[in-house]
Amino acid sequence: MKVLSLASEAYPLVKTGGLADVVGALPAALAAHGIETTTLLPGYPAVLKTLGRARVVHRWPALLGTPARLLAGKLGAQPLLVLEAPELFTRDGGPYVAPSGQDWPDNWRRFAALARAGADLASGAVAGHRYDVLHAHDWQAGLAPAYLRYAPGPGPVAKSVVTIHNIAFQGRFDADIFPHLGLPAAAFAIDGVEYYGGVGFLKGGLESADAITTVSPTYAQEIHAPEFGMGLEGLIAARADRVTGIVNGIDPAIWNPDTDAALPARYSVRTLPRRVANKRAVESTFGLDRGDGPLFCVVSRLTWQKGMDVLADSIDAIVAAGGRLAVLGSGDGALEQAFYLAGERHAGSVGVRIGYDEPLSHLVQGGSDAILIPSRFEPCGLTQLYGLAYGCVPVVARTGGLADTIIDANVAAIDAEVATGVQFSAVTPAGLMGAIHRTIALYRRPERWSAMQRRGMRADFSWASSGEAYARLYGGLP
Repeated sequence: MKVLSLASEAYPLVKTGGLADVVGALPAALAAHGIETTTLLPGYPAVLKTLGRARVVHRWPALLGTPARLLAGKLGAQPLLVLEAPELFTRDGGPYVAPSGQDWPDNWRRFAALARAGADLASGAVAGHRYDVLHAHDWQAGLAPAYLRYAPGPGPVAKSVVTIHNIAFQGRFDADIFPHLGLPAAAFAIDGVEYYGGVGFLKGGLESADAITTVSPTYAQEIHAPEFGMGLEGLIAARADRVTGIVNGIDPAIWNPDTDAALPARYSVRTLPRRVANKRAVESTFGLDRGDGPLFCVVSRLTWQKGMDVLADSIDAIVAAGGRLAVLGSGDGALEQAFYLAGERHAGSVGVRIGYDEPLSHLVQGGSDAILIPSRFEPCGLTQLYGLAYGCVPVVARTGGLADTIIDANVAAIDAEVATGVQFSAVTPAGLMGAIHRTIALYRRPERWSAMQRRGMRADFSWASSGEAYARLYGGLP
């Protein structure tokens, strides 16, 4: 079976979040099931630099009005295709936002071009390329199934799958872009790409795909409800028989404390006491006073969705309870400022690094005692899985993939020796602090704490089972 995976980012070539980790790791997991996955990415400068001299496999004189080429390379051991369109992707800034911090105004065109290229590849318009399945990730690839449905190429049309990594990000644009998309008038309809009078990239993909997946079973159920469906809950309910939740995996070749070059001290389940050297390194890096009390950490986007406003409001109480905090992330300017001020207010107990640093994120997980993830909604989450792998006990809100992957340390779970973290329900300062106090009480019982760390480290959240689930999904497409 041949699958074309269409996405806006993939680790290690380009990454802004967990989407990249998933897209980068899934091809190798599928290869174990006899599935060859080709990944198609935009030709951002960093991607083209890594690609180097590459073979041109196709040219478009005018792909949504601009010349474009398709370049061939490798993503690890798996095939990679890169859409080189300088007018769309050769620019400073991030994949989605300009240096000013604002979204690129032509994002609709940039990612429509990516989707059109993917649909061409998956429907016989590019010589020498044939795929059984087109797998589109999030809104940036969402129009690809709509192109397959309304304006396919001249050859056999692949089946299509859309994965929702976060339904809050939908790719909604004004109706005046529709004439420039190259879709027939019939596509601008309630069961097509039309969405509240405009164009919905994700919505169009969800209407057109043969199957829909989310990144955890609980999130697949939650998005049927208005508080999680973000306006698309009716569509999800109408297509409920096509919706499946598959928990993301992590790549143990990248996230493994026994081999991680980012850690001053590498360790395993059998050598867990070595972690203390990493704790010392986290303290030094974040300007924290040395101590043996509980060190909490955050590796996150600093946004309302992630519950970072609740955490910011709770920092005084965390310090008063005897906890320390290392924060690594960026996001909302007001929240960044709130964490900065907390760091000044509690010098030696709270350290803050604004931005994202991949090696530092490994150190933070490898040296902190517990990771705080108070998300209001979380489709899957990967940081809690990294925490488990590194013996950094997750303290999580009971939602989405967090609920699916962490076993709460309640009395029954502790007695049964199955607990791997701490869950809480109300994403409020009181709810979070209740979980913090429970975590500190567990930490003060070293035998119980280390047993919970080791249990998490032994848990299998590799891509093996998730890859098998995707392989079954592909094989069962109607």
